[in-house]
Amino acid sequence: TTGPSSDPDSSSTVESVEDNPDGGCHIYRNGYYGSSIDVVEGILEVNIIQMTSIQMTESQAENSLVDFVVTCQGSLPTDVCTVVSDPMCQVSKSMVCDPVVVTDECLLTIRRAFEEPGTYCINITLGDDTSQALASALISVNRGEST
Repeated sequence: TTGPSSDPDSSSTVESVEDNPDGGCHIYRNGYYGSSIDVVEGILEVNIIQMTSIQMTESQAENSLVDFVVTCQGSLPTDVCTVVSDPMCQVSKSMVCDPVVVTDECLLTIRRAFEEPGTYCINITLGDDTSQALASALISVNRGEST
């Protein structure tokens, strides 16, 4: 059992009771314990600040390529995941995750391919060991251009 401490300077008092199988006696143990909490900043905010279609000739690629320029606040990310969904953001069509190396400023360019023209919901998640942050956008992709 754990009970409150009668000592105002202690954080907690622990009292445990164990049965002694040999004599039916109880062993009482009393003591104090402490713990610490480390607060980390984490990734606080993600913003998609620009979406640019990559111009390519028809013979170069069948897919439309779009660059997403992303910024963030807080700690620096170690990975980025992009989920492409239907326009209502309900049904995922693809998901791509990549490790990233960000030095001192959180500014990333993420290139993604779209197999066919259409309107898509894009979720970009930046993460590190302790946190994740998400930004979403709707994008309309046509052959050779996006809006």
